[in-house]
Parts: sequence; structure tokens; C-alpha cells
Amino acid sequence: MFSYLNSSCLSGMHTGGKSPLDSGFSTSCVKIYLCSNPEDSVVERRALRETVFPRFREHCRHSLGLDVRVIDPFESSDPSRWPDEDTRHQMIHECRGSSAGPFLLALVGHQYGTARLPAQVEVPELQLLLQQCQEAGVSTQELEKVYQRDENTIPTTYCLRAPHRRSYSLQQERNKVKEESKTKTKDEELRKLFQAAVSLCVQSGSMTPERAKSFYRSALDADLRYALESCPERDIARCCLVYVHKIINAKAERQKGPVKIQLQSKLEDATLSSSPSNEKLLSELCESFLPRLVTSRQLLVYTITTECDRRHGYTSARRRGYADSLCQQVYCDLVQMTDSLNVSQSAEPSPLGDALSREQAEQEQLCHILSRFYDIIQPEEEKVRAYVKQRYHHFPLVVTGGPCTGKTVLLAHCTQQMKRWLADSDPVVISFFCNLSINASPKHLLSSLCYQIACRYHSDSSCKQDASLCSDLDDPGSTTDPREVTSSCSPSSVLDSQHERGTKEHVSDCEQSWSTAQHPGQRQLDFGNIKPDACLSELKEHLSCLISHLPSTEKPLVLILDGLDQLKNNTGLQIIESLPRPVPPAVKLIVTASSNRAHFLQAIKLHYACHSVTEDMCTGRLCIQLGLVDRKQSVQMLASLLKGSGRRVTSGQQALVNQALAHCCLPLYARLLHAHTSLWHSDSDVTESSLPDGVHSSISALLDHLEQKHFSSVVARAISYLTLSRSGLTEAELADLLSIKEDWPHIGSPFKMTVPQVDVERLLLDLKSFLIQRKVAGSLVLFWVSRHFKLVVAKRYLDAPDVRRRLHSQMVDYFSGQTSGVNKDAALKTHTDTRQPSQPFVFTSIKRGGRVNVRKIVELPYHLQQSGRWKEFERMLLLSFGFHQAMLRAGLLGDLLAMLEAEEESSQVKFVRERLLLASTLKSSACFLQSSPLQLPAVMETNLLPYLEVFPALEGYVREIKEGRGRGLGIALCPSPPCVPHIQYLKYDDINKDVCVREIAGTKCGVVAEITDDGSAWIWKGCGYDVAKLSLRCEETELKFAGVKSSGPFLLLSTNCSKLFVWDVEGPEKFLEVKDPFKNTCESSETPSNIEGFVAHQKTLSVWWKDESFVSVFDISSETLTHFQCQSPVTCSVFSSDGFFMYCGQEEGTVSVFDMKSSSLLSTCSNSNHSAVTLIILHEDKREMACVDRTGSVALWDVAANTQPPRLVKESFTQGYSTNILSTDYSSEINTLLMCQAHQASLWDTCNWELWDQFLAPQGRAFTQAVLSQDGHLFLALLDTCTFVLVWRVSSGECVLSLETNKQPHTLLKMASDVICVSHDGCLTVWDSEMIDAAGSAQKMGGGVKEVVVEQTGVWFYTRDGSEKVWKWSLDTGLPHVNFLHTGPVEKLQLSPNGIHLVSLSAGDIYVWRTETGENILRIGGSRARDILITPNNNFGVSISERGLSRVFKIAQGNIVCSIHPYLSDAQVSPESTYLLGCCHGDLLAASLWSGSISKRFSCVESSEEVVAFQTLSQHPEFVVVMAASGTVYTWKVAEETVCWHFQLPHMFHCQPEDFQMSSNGSYALLSIDSGAINLLNLSRVTLCSFKVEGPVIKAYLDKTGRYVAYITTPSGLEDGCDCYLHARPILQVMRLSDGERLGAVHLSKNPLALVICEQHCVFVGFGDGSVGVYYISDVTVDEDEPIRCWEDPSGQLKQCPFDRTPFSWFPQDTPNVTWP
Repeated sequence: MFSYLNSSCLSGMHTGGKSPLDSGFSTSCVKIYLCSNPEDSVVERRALRETVFPRFREHCRHSLGLDVRVIDPFESSDPSRWPDEDTRHQMIHECRGSSAGPFLLALVGHQYGTARLPAQVEVPELQLLLQQCQEAGVSTQELEKVYQRDENTIPTTYCLRAPHRRSYSLQQERNKVKEESKTKTKDEELRKLFQAAVSLCVQSGSMTPERAKSFYRSALDADLRYALESCPERDIARCCLVYVHKIINAKAERQKGPVKIQLQSKLEDATLSSSPSNEKLLSELCESFLPRLVTSRQLLVYTITTECDRRHGYTSARRRGYADSLCQQVYCDLVQMTDSLNVSQSAEPSPLGDALSREQAEQEQLCHILSRFYDIIQPEEEKVRAYVKQRYHHFPLVVTGGPCTGKTVLLAHCTQQMKRWLADSDPVVISFFCNLSINASPKHLLSSLCYQIACRYHSDSSCKQDASLCSDLDDPGSTTDPREVTSSCSPSSVLDSQHERGTKEHVSDCEQSWSTAQHPGQRQLDFGNIKPDACLSELKEHLSCLISHLPSTEKPLVLILDGLDQLKNNTGLQIIESLPRPVPPAVKLIVTASSNRAHFLQAIKLHYACHSVTEDMCTGRLCIQLGLVDRKQSVQMLASLLKGSGRRVTSGQQALVNQALAHCCLPLYARLLHAHTSLWHSDSDVTESSLPDGVHSSISALLDHLEQKHFSSVVARAISYLTLSRSGLTEAELADLLSIKEDWPHIGSPFKMTVPQVDVERLLLDLKSFLIQRKVAGSLVLFWVSRHFKLVVAKRYLDAPDVRRRLHSQMVDYFSGQTSGVNKDAALKTHTDTRQPSQPFVFTSIKRGGRVNVRKIVELPYHLQQSGRWKEFERMLLLSFGFHQAMLRAGLLGDLLAMLEAEEESSQVKFVRERLLLASTLKSSACFLQSSPLQLPAVMETNLLPYLEVFPALEGYVREIKEGRGRGLGIALCPSPPCVPHIQYLKYDDINKDVCVREIAGTKCGVVAEITDDGSAWIWKGCGYDVAKLSLRCEETELKFAGVKSSGPFLLLSTNCSKLFVWDVEGPEKFLEVKDPFKNTCESSETPSNIEGFVAHQKTLSVWWKDESFVSVFDISSETLTHFQCQSPVTCSVFSSDGFFMYCGQEEGTVSVFDMKSSSLLSTCSNSNHSAVTLIILHEDKREMACVDRTGSVALWDVAANTQPPRLVKESFTQGYSTNILSTDYSSEINTLLMCQAHQASLWDTCNWELWDQFLAPQGRAFTQAVLSQDGHLFLALLDTCTFVLVWRVSSGECVLSLETNKQPHTLLKMASDVICVSHDGCLTVWDSEMIDAAGSAQKMGGGVKEVVVEQTGVWFYTRDGSEKVWKWSLDTGLPHVNFLHTGPVEKLQLSPNGIHLVSLSAGDIYVWRTETGENILRIGGSRARDILITPNNNFGVSISERGLSRVFKIAQGNIVCSIHPYLSDAQVSPESTYLLGCCHGDLLAASLWSGSISKRFSCVESSEEVVAFQTLSQHPEFVVVMAASGTVYTWKVAEETVCWHFQLPHMFHCQPEDFQMSSNGSYALLSIDSGAINLLNLSRVTLCSFKVEGPVIKAYLDKTGRYVAYITTPSGLEDGCDCYLHARPILQVMRLSDGERLGAVHLSKNPLALVICEQHCVFVGFGDGSVGVYYISDVTVDEDEPIRCWEDPSGQLKQCPFDRTPFSWFPQDTPNVTWP
């Protein structure tokens, strides 16, 4: 066992001094340096690497949110690859400065180790050593050969020559075996010679013994002293672990041969007399140095002593045993030490506002980092200062310059100076580095800018606290409450998508708000509830409003936007367009742009277009051009950098440097020169070609040097990984990626290798000057200091697309956990021997809950897309509940929605509709989910379950929810949805708010075109696409459109200049102009612009115009146009199926038939009422033509002989009041025609042309349009002044659904797979047709479910709605099985305990049904019953009558057993089926079920109080619990008539008889439901419990087993401005009675009327629309006897049409077969 020297150290770690990490650690990694003697710790270090460190890493990642790196400098078995002392000390310094936990782990064994030749020796010291050797007559020639004088070091030193500095090139790696023996012997001789010289100096007094010891010390001793001596006291106690292993009799007894060391006698004597032995140095380390630190600095040191057998010594078995015990101890100590630092991240979710506040903090940190690179003072700084200090400027300041001129660094520095420059005010300074944002989409950048401005102005104190870099994911202590962020601007455009108003009104509202901005009562700006569907125009307007009205003279705004010109897809231009013009007086706007981005600069000029701004930009007043810095300043900068690294250059080398800087004096180039010149020695042979001539060349030269120093494949992979990452990589991630064995065929032959951590650390040390560490979503990532590194790396290593895809694919495997080999569910439970960490979406921890793996959700989607693995992108992320949950909890709901709605060009993307449904569900619940992200499983399960038959690909999504539910409420049977969610809602970003839709058309393949009254045309190509503006030009003039029509795959667009364009949407995006050859020669043939319609057949188009009596036929193939003259204005047209004939309907009721080949009129016919023909339907198989006129009358014609006039077969006229037809919808597949008139909708059978049915419009409303569903079982209709689309079921005539729209509908379009509602302003709401059918076919009762009765097995349950029907449902299928019909409304329902008989009460008659067969075996008349009961033995029924006799009867025959005279209220049958108990005149009576007489009586005679409630106990059948009016609780033993008084309730607790319930074992009783509280009585412990709930309780039900109580509450109140649907809905919740913990909650989409819990712990809820929901209680702490039965889609039912699933009906007896007197 280990013993530690300071027994109070571990406890002190919890109460000691405060670590810098406590106040918000700046790192996200525990970085440990493993200090050891390499020759004496191979087994121990390997055991730690393979067992302890991976396990400790998993613990830190899951429990603390920290990663772990362990740097073992001697991990390689090749000593030539071990780092020198200076490098090791740099590693120790890095670990100490950046570790979030312990940084040192030291293993001190029984061997001290050997010292090595120092890498550098100062000139006086080495000269002294050489002098002493020479005086002693010892040759120093070999020593002088290995050291060379270097004047470039400060101070001047002798340095080991290159072969002794241990190069790490690939060539030397291959030749190491040959040179190893020779080098080792030579090094040993030189080491002994050097130490002998040191001993001579000590003897002569020219060197102190303390200084001499530094040359004797081993690597273990030197590293340990460096780590501990310069370490602060608190870090030693809290961050260092030392394990000392002492061994007695380590060597076995054996004959020891003489050691052959050939040294001169004098030198040997000097060495022996003054050189300390290794044993002495080890003893000094263990017995003096470490104990002193234990005493003075609370260092934690463990010491273990192993005594070995003298004969065998320290055997391998003993070493393995020690290694095992060491591993156990190290793991425990690391876990305890790290946990004690309290640097973990909490498991609570964070809202969107916190994600934006984190980004704000990250931008501020990034600004601070970049400002530190401002090494050269630039004269342009003064120009920026002058612009900021000038009081009024209406235009922005544009800072331009070539690449690498330092624009970003200059403005980062200026940001730090703003407070000093504007000391007379309190400025708000915001620097936003747009191109360095992880999400550079326009919506995200605008949202982030809005948040930062509003937050800085109105919540300065809270924002500074919450937006600090210590804020991290899921930290409730650092969560910004977005509802505290206020604004004087109206947030309506962003926050309320349903609020309509024009632009002018919005601006005026902003001005009005600004006038009251300094007063209380201003409106809240809720950034936590930014609507995800806010379009760009709304965000732009909102940003402009904030910038225009928040700043003031006392608190001006300085907004610096950097990198806009570097963004893709014109994102920068969209940000510029959102900025107000002119710039408000209290705002200073500074924008950077590269001088070669002429298009971006021109866009800024155009945005602020006026004479003065153009002139100012040209003269440089508002445009600063950064040029090359002064060469002298660059030289000074380089000299300063060299001095900081302890280097300099000779005068000759300086001349070359000056020459290079004369050609290029960019700051970045000077930094790169520092990297090159710091490698020079004073005797280095350098020429003009030694220095690269530019930035890119210098970067390439740097990479060349790194490839020579490290393995070329290692450098190539590391640099490429860093470049290809989306947000940068953490050090641990880079080390993990490099440790994966991969073939890297880049330079030379493929080289498969694993890179140790120490090699990664050495590479990072060499790149330290060019990598910045920035915090992204809580993790410190490595990022290139300049984008030009990415450009060079991309050209050097990533030029081939397959290489890039391969690297992205490797990063996919890493971030998805495919390389870890760790089961994510058992990552913390099982021992792991892999170096790769697990990668779950959410890290789980028993103590701390869950924490989002943000690195995975940020990087994995990007690499999946870049690697082309689209199928996995959909399967692993877009259709994964785990990914959605992680994104929501990380505050990245907007990013998730963008992924789900993105237009993917890959053909591998298949599940577009599924993604759109998921996005729509998330959007509709966004407000609720952002405040309650843990409710995502319930929300998604509720919304997806009704549509799994439509989208079977989502079954895995729902299954993932069920499998991941540890405890809570799951859905066993989903109620029918009240409405159908749309799958897309589309609105325009750039459209004027005042425009309206003029015309709209849709093609059969789903393409929709809209024409607005401003002449714009908008195209929507179908699901998964956004709307796009169509632009056509003619002679450099953009055309304005007048209308659009569709037919088949064609769209016909007309313009204001009377041009026609046709587009085949199934072909290329090519618009063909329809030209009239007579237009130029004949004025009368000029084509009118008002097109009435057109019809297409293959490549032939028929076009007709309003009030014109001709039809134009256009042949697309030949581009010819032909006119056909008719008798009156044309109203409709249709082609025959072969295209040989054209039928034209006309205004006077005439139909003309034309021969298309001869272009001649064949025949005409006319209806009798001469009403305009609106629709022609051809049945060519029957040779019939049906003509529908404007009034809805139908004329059927025989057209068998086309050369003869059609013969009238049948004519049907509309009956009663007739109005014009508003719309028609004909479906040839189901032979159905739907005609819509204002007062009714009519359905026609087009086979026999008979009227099927008519549906009247609701009273006081009128239809405006109606369309059939795809299969014809439903039709959808628009009503005037109604914002809903209503859905009727054809078979029943009931309105079964309402489709919600955000605005007043204009038109309904029925496409192949969708139904589209177009609002007046052009917004499109798209529903999936199959979803409408699924929701419309859902089975539910005609009225609200008032009662639910469940069988004991839980398989079947029965419902009544107050009508004449009782439905029997199957929980297995989720469908009603049968319904039991009655002659009147059903009032009561009882089910026998064995489930055989169902007894119902309807219109005074009692019905007894056999549940298995549905037979009504008894109908008992004359009962006058008010209630019915069934005895527990299943044999008898009891009819309770209030005014007559209550009767006991046999259920099987209906015979009366006895009658009971007094009326017993709240009657119950005793568990033994012997008594009927009930209250009468304040007493509790027990009537015998055999005789009907009152056998027992309970009366409170002494206190004269009444019985208010009682309950029989099935598990204690002899007892009855009685509640008296005073609150006294009794138990009454009925058979013996003994009463036991128990206690009396306090006055604040009272029993409500209507709420009183008890569990069957008598352990719990529900007393009452107060406003916001549920009062319970725990009879087993005789305690009272009052559970507070949110909102009024409308229903509660106590589980009969005494485990749970289910209750439904209504929200007590909505937050200001919240219009969220879920926030206003009732909530079903379940609470565990044993500890009062709430297990789960489900927001109910409809109003609940009934609530029941069955024995299987399923909660049944009956809803007001006639549907039933069943929810199962999942509680891991309760052992269930039976598994929960959940509804699954039965395969047999899937083959059946949903509308044919009507339950079978069982009819009652026509008359009572038993009549009681």
C-alpha cells in the first residue's frame, strides 16, 4: 500500500487557497507532464498509458467536460527521439500554465538515471572546464569537437553540434540501428570526461558545488526541480503528484565484474573524490528535497518500500505487481484531485441567448488576442482616432489594404484604445470579426450583432457577468436570462411572425419607442425567443432599428466589422445592406476590406450613394489605405522578437535581413523571418537565397524546416487537420488524430505510424508563434493566426480533392467515435485500453447529469458534408434524435434548422420531407423548447407518432427517444392530432411588405410561380427549396410580369409589355418567347396581356385571353403560332388525349370542336341555359363530353362522331338558390368532381354524372375555394374571413381538421404530393397530402370523451362521450375495435373486474354486453337508476336510484336479488361483495347485498359531525377509511362494527369529497386539490404532504397501487410577448409519491376531460375532440411485473385504407327483454 508523507494534503485540496481555475478556467484540458527516469519506468509508464490515462480521460470528459493530455517525454523506445532539457522544460511550463487540473505526475524509482551533456554551456564555463582538463593533462580535443561557439545566443554560449542535438529526420530514423552502439559508447565517454572536468573545477574552487550539481543531475531530477521550485505554493498542493518507490535488495547476489573505464589517474581521483554518486543524488532528492516541499508547500508525495529476496532481487513479477497498485492509486488520486478543483461544467441546458452571449465573449477574447500582434505602430491609427473623435459623420470609415497589411490587427488594437480616445463619453465598442465566426451565415451574423448591441446597451452589468469566458455550455450559474434584455426598438418583425404591419408603421413605432427609451416600462426584446423562421429582411430591419435608435451622445456606438469581404455567397453585401444610411450621429462605423475586393468596395459606395461620400472615398477622407510599414520598424520588431527568444544575428546576417525587409516589410513576414533567423548560428552559411522573398514563400520554408525536424508525414497530417477543421482543433483532438495509424502517401513511400503525445507537443511548440488559442463553445482550439497559412497548406498538401475527402473522412470517423472502440453506453463502466475517446452526443455522468459534446456537433456535420458522406449525414445527424437534443441543449437550434432545411444538391439525400417535418415541428415549438430543452423527447414523440405510417424513416428517430428514456412519460397511444403541421413555410426576404399576390400557378410536378402587383415573379421548385426571384431582361431592361398560368409541366408568363414566355419546368431553365407573326403587320392581332388560361398537350399550347373570342395554339417544336376563331369569348379549352382535337368552351354556353391537323372547325354545341362553360371533361373511352357551366349545371354530350354535332345525353341543373362556381377540382383517378360555390360544395360522380353529396358552408360564412384530397376521402376549403384551412370528411360531412396559416389565405393549390396555401402577401404554407389524409382518417368519437374504463390486463379499454355509442379500443393496434350502440345517450359505464361484462346506463335502461362477442344479453327497463355498480366477484350488479329502490341483480339473467330502500350517495361495494356502503343523512351505512337491509351503521354521535368521504380497501377488505367533516380520520371494521380514531387533520388541510381518492392498500389518500397544490395524506407514516405545482390543477388521479399521482394543470400565465402554442396548453404530469419527485410531463395538444391510471401504470386521457391518449410511466426505480404495452403499427392495418378502419357496430335489443316493476 502507498503511504503519503502529508496526511492533510488531500483534505486541504478542498479547502485550500483559491485556484485561478475556480473563477472560470481559461482552458478545457487537463495537461499532465509525466516526469520519470526513462531507464527505470518503462513498465510503469506503459501500464499508466494503457489503463489509467484513457480511463481518467473518459471520466473527465463525461463528468467534468474536460479533455486530458499526458506528455511522456520518454514515450519512444528510441533515445535519439527524446527531447533535450530545454524542450522538456518548455513542456513543463506549458502544462503548468494551461492545465485545468493537475499538471505534474512524477515517478521516482530506485534508479537515479544518468546525466547528459548539456545542450548549451556559457562561454566562461566551458573555457574553465577545458582549462582545468588541460592543466590536469587530459585531452579536450573530443570535447571541443562536439561543442561550437555560437555568437547568436544571448549570452554567447557553446552549443552541441547537430549530431549531438538528436535530429529527428526520417533518414536518421532509418539509420539509427547502425549508429546506436557507436553513438552510445562515444556519448558515455564524453559524459564522463565532462563530469570529471566539473569535479576538477570544484576541487580548484573555481566552481561552486551547487553549480556543479546541475551538471550531474539526471533528467528526472532536473525536471522535477524545475517543475516544483518555480511553481506557486497553491499549485504544488493542488496540481502535483509524486510517487516514490524505494527498493531494498534490488539486485540479486551475483559476481560483479570490474568496470572498464579508461581515465587518467589524476582525473579518476578527482572524479571519485568530488563527484556525488547517483545513490547520493537520489537520496538527496527523496530524503531532503521532496520532504522539504511536503512541509513547506503541502506537496502530495506517496512513498512505498519494497523489500526483495536477496537471491532474486527485484523480479519482473514484483514490478508488475507494483505497476498494478500504482495504476489504482494514480487513478484515484487524479480523479479526486481534479474533482476537487471544481472546474466542471454543469449539466443544465442553456438557452439560445446564452449561446449568443458566449459568442460575444469569444469575439471579445479574439479581439484581445489579435491586438497583441500589434508590434508596429502604424500612422493610420491616428486617422482612425480622428474619425472616431469627430462628432458627426454620416458615412462609414473603410480601412483597405493589400493582403497581410495588418487591417485586422490594427482595428483590434484600436478597439482596445476606444475607451481612452472617447474618455468624455461611455462608448459601446463592438468589434466583430465576421470571417472568424464559426457560423458565417447571414442570419446568424445578423442575430449575433442584434444581440450584442441590445445586450451591451440594456443589460451591461448582467451581460458582463454572463458573457465572460468562464461561461460555458450548460452552466446555470452563467446563463444569460434573455428576457432581461430590453430594447427601445419594436421587435415585432423578428419576434412575432404573425404580426402584420407595413414598413412605415414599423419605423414610426421605432421612433415612438425611442422617445421613451430613457423611461421605465419599455418593451422587452426577447432574444431567447428569436423565431427561427425570421427571414433576412426582418433581421436586417431589426439591426438597422437598433443601430439607429439605441446610441446616444452620452453612450455612442463604435461598430467595427472586419472580414466581411472574405465571406462567401455575398454574405458581406447582405450585412452592409442592413446598416442604416446615413450612419446615425451617435454611431461610428468602421469596415475593413481588401483593396483587391473592388466589388465589395463598390457595394459600400452604392449603399451610401451620394456625391459627398463618393468624393470623400476618392480623396481618402473616409477610406484609409494601409501600405507597407517602415523598414526600420520591421527591423526593430524582428530584433525584439529575437531578443525575446534569446537570439540575435551577426552583422553580416543583419545585412541580409535588411535586404529582405526592404523588398517586403509586412508584419507577418517579419514574424516569419524571426522563425527562420532564430535557427541561424553565428557560423551558419547564409546567402540571399537563404531567406524567402514573401509571405507565402516564408510559410513554405517554415513547413520545409518542420518536415526536416519532424517526420514529413506527421507535419503534413497535422497541418492539414488544422486547416480542414471547421472551428479549429484542440490539442487533444490533434494528438488523437495523429495517433490513428493511417497510410499517408504524400512524401516518399507510404509510412504507417502512430505519433506519440510528446512529438505532437514538440511540433506545437515549433508552431506556437503562428497558432492562436481561442475559445469556441467552451473549448480552447488552435487556429491559424493568418488565413494565408490555410492558402499555402491547401496548395501544398490539399491540392487533390481525393486527399481532402480522405482527411475529412478520417475526421468524421474520429468525431463520430468510430475510431474509439468504446461503447458509448459503457464508456464509464468498462475498462478501456484505447487511446481514442468516446464521442457521444451528450456526456453522461451519474453525479452531474449530462453535458453536450459541443465539439462533435460543431465539427461532425461539416466533415460529413465535405467528405461526401451524405447518407451518413442524414442518418447519423439529421434523422438522429440524439443530435437534435444535443444541438438544442447547446443553444444551436437555429443551426439545426438550417441543416434540416438546407437545399442539398447531392442525389444521395433522400429524406427531404422527413427533414422538413422535423424542422417544422422544432420551429412550432421553438419558444417552448428554448426555455425547456429537456422536453424535446415528449414534444417530438407527440408530433411524429401520428405520421409514422407516412414517414417510416422516422421510426428510428422515435425508437431512439423511447430507448433513451430513463424515466418519464412515454406515449403508448398517441391521440389524433388537432391540426397538421406544415412542412414548409416560405416568405420572401426582399419583397416589399405592401405588395400583394396578383396571380399564382402550380405545375403537376410541384413548381409554383407567383406574380406580385409590383411586377415581380417568384419561383418555388418544390419541397426542400426556397423561393427565388425570377429576373428576365430584354434590351438591358428588366421585364415586369403581369400574370402566370400553368398546365402540365409548363408555365406561361405574361409581361406588362405584352410578351409571353413559356417554361418547361421538367427541362432546363430556359424561357421560350411566344411570338405572334401577325403582331407587327396587323394591329388588330396585337396580343392582349390579360391571359385567361392555357392548356398544354405534349409540345402544343392553347392560350386564350379574357373577353377574346379566339384561341392561339403555339407549337413549341416549330415555334409557330396559329389562331382559332370562336363564336363568343373563350372561357376554357381542352385537348383530346391524342391531341387531334381541341374543345373550346365559350361565354354563351357554346362548345366548339376544332381539328388540329386541318385547323378547321368541326362542330359546335350549346347548353340550354346559355351559361358560360367553365370546365370540359372528356371521357374518351365512353365517347362522352361533360360541360360544367358557371352556375354548376352539367350537360353530358355524346361525341362519338367528331364530324357531327355532339348529341345531348343528359343535363343536370342546380337546385334551389344558385350562385356562380368559385372553383372546381376534378380527379380522374377516383372519378370525382368537386364544385365550390359560396354557399355549398357539391360532389359529383363523374362515371354516371350524378350528384353524390352537398356540403353547406357554416352559418354566416361562405366558401371561397375547395379542393379534394389525393384519395378523395377529404376535401379542403377556404372560408371568407377565416385564417384556417378547414378539412371535411366526405363520408360523414364532419369538419375533422383545421390547417393553421399565419395570414389570410388567398389560394389553395393541390400538387402531386402537397397542398399549398398562398396568402395575400405571397407567403407559401406547404402541407404533405399524406399527412392530411393520416390526420383526417384518425379515429375519434363524435363528442368529448367523458369516461375511460380500462380492463385489468390493460389491453382493452372503453370510452363514452355522452352519445349513444360506447367504443372498445385495443391498445395493441391503437384503433377502436367495436362500438356498442344504445337507444339514447350513455350516462354511466361499468366493466366487470374479469372483463367479461360491460354494463351501461342509457335513458333509464341498463344494458349488459358480452365484451368478447358484443352481444347485448340484457336490456333492463324500468330501473330508474342514476348510477350502476358491479360487485368484485363479477356476479352481481347494483343499480343506484335516488328516488326509487336501489336494486341488486344478477348480471347474467337480470333477476332482482334484493332491493335497498334508502338512497346511498357515493355508493361503493365492499371488496368481499357483501355490503353496499354509502352515505345517508351524514352517516355511513352498510346494506346487505343479500337482503337489502341496513346491517351496519357508522355515525359520529358524540361530535355530531357528518361523514364527508370514505373508501374501501381491496387489500384490507374488512376495513373502511372514513373522513369526518371536522377532518377526523377513522377506520371502521364493518363486520365487527368497531371504530378506531386515528388523528385529526390540521385546519389548513381539508378534505374535498369530490377529489378524495385512496390507494388500494390504504397507504396514501388524495385529500384535495387547491389552486397550485395537491394535498396528500400518507397513512403509513401518518404525515401530510402538500405538493406545489405550477398553475391550477384541473384533474388529478391517484394510482391505486399507491406509487404515483397523475394530474393535469393549466398554465398560470404566459410570459410577456409569448404566443407559443405549447406554453398555453394543459400539462399532464406524474409524481412519485415516495419522494415527491416529478417523473415527467407532457403538454397536451387538446383539452382533457377524463383521467385514469390503470394497474399497468398507464395514464389514459380522454380529450374533448373524442380522441384518447395513453401514456406509460417509465420509472427506473420501480420494478415492473409486466412490460408496458405500447402501440405499434400493425402490418395488417398498413395494407388497409385508413378511412376503412371504421369500428364494427353492435346493436342493442330493440326493446327491454327484462323489465323491473
